[in-house]
Amino acid sequence: MAEKAIAKNKGSISKFSWTLKEIKNNKVAYVMIAPYFVIFFLFTVLPVLLSIFFSFTDFDMMNFPGDPVGFDNYIRLLLDDDIFLTAIQNTLIFAAITGPGSYLLSLMFAWFINELTPRVRALVTLVFYAPSISGNVYLIWTYLFTADQHGLVNGWLMEMGMITTPIEFFKNPTYIMPIIIVVALWTSLGTSFLNFIAGFQVVDRSLYEAGAVDGVKNRWQELWYITLPYMKPQMMLSAILAITGAFGFGGIITGLVGFPSPDYCAHTIMHHLEDYGNTRFEMGYASAIAVILFFMQIGCNTIIRKILDKVGK
Repeated sequence: MAEKAIAKNKGSISKFSWTLKEIKNNKVAYVMIAPYFVIFFLFTVLPVLLSIFFSFTDFDMMNFPGDPVGFDNYIRLLLDDDIFLTAIQNTLIFAAITGPGSYLLSLMFAWFINELTPRVRALVTLVFYAPSISGNVYLIWTYLFTADQHGLVNGWLMEMGMITTPIEFFKNPTYIMPIIIVVALWTSLGTSFLNFIAGFQVVDRSLYEAGAVDGVKNRWQELWYITLPYMKPQMMLSAILAITGAFGFGGIITGLVGFPSPDYCAHTIMHHLEDYGNTRFEMGYASAIAVILFFMQIGCNTIIRKILDKVGK
């Protein structure tokens, strides 16, 4: 046992020495990436670590760092907070539909646009990308579903005789979730969409000729066996963006139906986090919510990675 420990210790020392040697040999490269690393650590890694730390305290923004409470915040969340359980359910339903939906829509539209001529491609790309960069473009939907005869949807339904009185779409839990899912899909063609278009542009065209020789017979086989395997880095990035977008889609919901939504029918984990973090300033409890959301995203990311590994196999 002692010999194994000594050998392991020597191996660790040799790896450390090798790391120092690599840093010394490539010091210019490490100096170049140092600013990014510092910013990434300060604004990504450190907040996650602080959230995990504060989730075990009753930190209230006044008494730093707060008294330790162990797992009380998590127990309260999972056993005593019915609204949080509703938020988890709504978030999972919303993410299960809009995450894969926006991902596939971005891929399919990018594939379609890639087949167009360069000038037409640029115009159509702008048309599809515009909703994601216009901050309040979702307000078009408030006009469509206005709760009186001036709303386009209510006006059309009344003209066709399908209803006699206007429907209050954004106050009826039956309609709220389907509408915000449609709005989320409509506004989701953002960075993922451009990322896919860029990925289609870098595929080596000679691979298609080689594929035809090897038995690839149609465009779908080209997409599955050639294009998508070549685009795995872009696919992974788009998957991460789709996941974070699906779990973090809260601001537009608030803009459409208010906060809280009727009967908490569209209440998500992000809403619960904003409620306790920005309104009640119960930062320990809010940190516990953030940690749970973080690990949910990590879990989904792991699942997506395993699925993407099977592409083209």
